[in-house]
Amino acid sequence: MTSTRNGRIYPWFIAVFAGVVLMVSNGQTISGLTVYDVEFINEFGWSLGEIKFRDMITLLLAGLAAPFIGILIDRFGVRRCMLAGWVLLILGNIAYSQLESLTGLYLVHALFALVLVVCGLNAAVILVSKWFVRYRGTAIGIALMGTSMGGIVFPQYGTAMVEAFGWRSAFAWGSLFPALMLVATWLLVKDKPDVAEQPGAIAAASGPESGVAFADALRSRSFWALAIIAMTTFYTVLGTSAHIFVYMTDADFSPQVATNAITLFFFSALVGKFIFGLAADYFDKRKVFYGNILVMLVGSLILIRMDIALIWIAVTAFGLGWGGVYTMLQLTVMNIFGTRDAGKILGTITVLDASGGGLGIWLTGVIYDTTGSYELPFLIFAALIVVALAALTLIRHPVSGTVAGATI
Repeated sequence: MTSTRNGRIYPWFIAVFAGVVLMVSNGQTISGLTVYDVEFINEFGWSLGEIKFRDMITLLLAGLAAPFIGILIDRFGVRRCMLAGWVLLILGNIAYSQLESLTGLYLVHALFALVLVVCGLNAAVILVSKWFVRYRGTAIGIALMGTSMGGIVFPQYGTAMVEAFGWRSAFAWGSLFPALMLVATWLLVKDKPDVAEQPGAIAAASGPESGVAFADALRSRSFWALAIIAMTTFYTVLGTSAHIFVYMTDADFSPQVATNAITLFFFSALVGKFIFGLAADYFDKRKVFYGNILVMLVGSLILIRMDIALIWIAVTAFGLGWGGVYTMLQLTVMNIFGTRDAGKILGTITVLDASGGGLGIWLTGVIYDTTGSYELPFLIFAALIVVALAALTLIRHPVSGTVAGATI
């Protein structure tokens, strides 16, 4: 392991490992859960709005906790926080398998909120950013592919397990995934390179802790523009991914075909994350960012037509654009503000993006329960993407303390 860390292989291992982290943490707490909704409706008689409120709890509490956990990440490192997160996810899966009430459901998702903070997006992005500068866009793109892999793997896992053994067994056996990640994190992960281990163009030439102070970031227009982009796009993408299954089954598609639509969405996002993360290392980052949001807008406009025959095109465009936005959002934050106070900066942005994502899932369900249709939610999605596009025009470097050589 020492020789590997001293070369150029270990940083890329960290990027891939961060992707696996996001696959498990996001897949088991958010993107892999929608295939169980019909089972909960049939067994407990809960409304869709009641079920989707679980995601509001997870994302809202994750957002509120993120700035405080960010302080712990900055102080104690990503590795220690991840180890705690895997223990919590194991307990959450076991508790899910014993579920009997809405209160129990909501308590499990409060636990999942902590999982998302300590071994989710912020932790993975900070870990990768401490090992990369020159190829940071590519590395973050590789890591963020993990959230899409979670949306590909865990809905398929859930559907297969429900059909074979029932939903309770699906969650009980699901605890093995975080158990394996606990062991792997303990044995294989190192938070950041030592001075002697910095591999030139890969590791931070100016030191892994360079960047803008948290207070300075809060005073910059770019910070709040990025927060708006995060909130609006998370609302739309999580609202879409959490409701495509019900939208498809309402149109008389089988559960497996509806699951395949979720898989297509996240596979498209996976492709977008890698391609646009790579493109950001070689082309104008601002233009790449604009292009991503415009592709998302095209997908949302197709959804507005409510033409089920076009759903495959819509989810492909929406997922592809979102994959790029997701990567560019994290990359832009790290490039403008650096790693010095990355935990607190990303954590504060997470307050808004997680709240937006939770609202997108929950309010879409409430509107559906009220109107019996997804027409109004899809219109809201398109409007919010336009807001994100406008916010992108406001991003500039902070007046002082900008990371040397960083560009959007």
